[in-house]
Amino acid sequence: MDNTQNIISFCTGYGGIELGLRRAGVDVRVVCNVEIEAFVQANLVAKIEEGRMDDAPIYSDLKTFPAEIFRGKIHGLCGGYPCQPFSSAGKRKGEDDPRHLWPYIRKHVRAIRPVWCFFENVRGHTTMGLWRVLSDLEEDGYRTEWGLFSAEETGAPHQRIRVFILAHSASAGKHGELRDFKQEKSRSNEYDCNGETTWPAHPGEEQYEWEEPRVTEAQSELGGAVDGLTHRVDRLRLLGNGVVPQTAEIAWKSLWRKMNEQL
Repeated sequence: MDNTQNIISFCTGYGGIELGLRRAGVDVRVVCNVEIEAFVQANLVAKIEEGRMDDAPIYSDLKTFPAEIFRGKIHGLCGGYPCQPFSSAGKRKGEDDPRHLWPYIRKHVRAIRPVWCFFENVRGHTTMGLWRVLSDLEEDGYRTEWGLFSAEETGAPHQRIRVFILAHSASAGKHGELRDFKQEKSRSNEYDCNGETTWPAHPGEEQYEWEEPRVTEAQSELGGAVDGLTHRVDRLRLLGNGVVPQTAEIAWKSLWRKMNEQL
């Protein structure tokens, strides 16, 4: 997509979906984040202050998000809404789970009327709730495509299969028409000299230049001894709920191409 896309990020996490969109060649500008976890909010603020993420406000409650003020101003909505209602690792209560946020997201989609939406969730969503999401989006005037994508197929050492959903407004005018994505040849220093994706070094191996130093405040205070318990649970939750950017990248490209082929 040639023009800058103003987007809102729901359930932002560490911004994996947005990173994936940029890797896919979509020039997105996040104008608002919605994230309820305090530790994640602090992480986002730190990255914004470092200039590593778009300078955008952070709303803490998706349920009370003032979506109507963004109507007609947003190109896209993205987010990995809570997976607990559908995850095989949980009780799979679906719509009866208090963490079921899809009704609120749909309400916001209706209020904002973005050109496109890009959502992520666990594999278990395909057997519980996915049909409702697709049906709701199509009822609201969007064409939809979905598919399963894994981190393993991007070269990661783990599977992490996720379902991705792409929706595009059937009534979008010229400003929002579908275009073939443009792959950027040099997007970040997370590529080696051959243009291949590289993954972070394993423990004990020398780190790449682009990796953040594995140093914590506790480490510097203790003279080099790493305190592995500092915010450990919070960090694991952040990573566990996060979207692998490389997976989001191939999901967008695949679903975008499939949608283009049908026009």
